[in-house]
Amino acid sequence: MADESETGPIAVMADTDGEVKIPTPKKERSPRGQKTAAQSPHEATQPPAPKTPAAKPRKHTDKEKIEKLKLIEMQASGGSGTLKDAIKKAGISEQTYYLWKRAAKPVQQPEQKSVAAVDAFEDLVQLEEENLKLRKALAAKLRTENAELRKRLGLD
Repeated sequence: MADESETGPIAVMADTDGEVKIPTPKKERSPRGQKTAAQSPHEATQPPAPKTPAAKPRKHTDKEKIEKLKLIEMQASGGSGTLKDAIKKAGISEQTYYLWKRAAKPVQQPEQKSVAAVDAFEDLVQLEEENLKLRKALAAKLRTENAELRKRLGLD
C-alpha cells in the first residue's frame, strides 16, 4: 500500500476544473521582538512615570493601636471634629482604623456578653418560678370549680 502523505517539497493539487495548481512556498517571518512587561501600544509612546519610593509599612504594637483607637473615639465623640478628621490627626488611614476597630472588638465583647448572659439567666429563672406559681394557682382554682359543679349536678 502506498503512502498517501506527500513528503516532497512541492505538492501538486488538482482543481475540480482539471487545472493543476502548484502551491507557492510560504514566506518565512523574522522572529518577533520581545515585548516589555504588560505594555500596550499606547503606553509605549508615553514616557514612563517617575518611580517614587513606596511608604514603608509601620508596625504598630497592640498597645499603640488601642491608644490610637481611644484617642480617635474621644476626639470624634468630643465634638471637636468628625471621625475622618480624628483619623487623619492620628496618622492612619480610614481602612486601618476600621480594621483595628474590628480586630479589637471581639476582645471587648465577651465581657459584655457574659454580664448580659448572667442577667438573662437570672431573668429566666425568675420567670420560671413565676410561671410555676401561676400554674399551681390555676390548678387549685380549677379543682374548686370542678368540685362545685359536681355538687350542683349531684354527681358526688
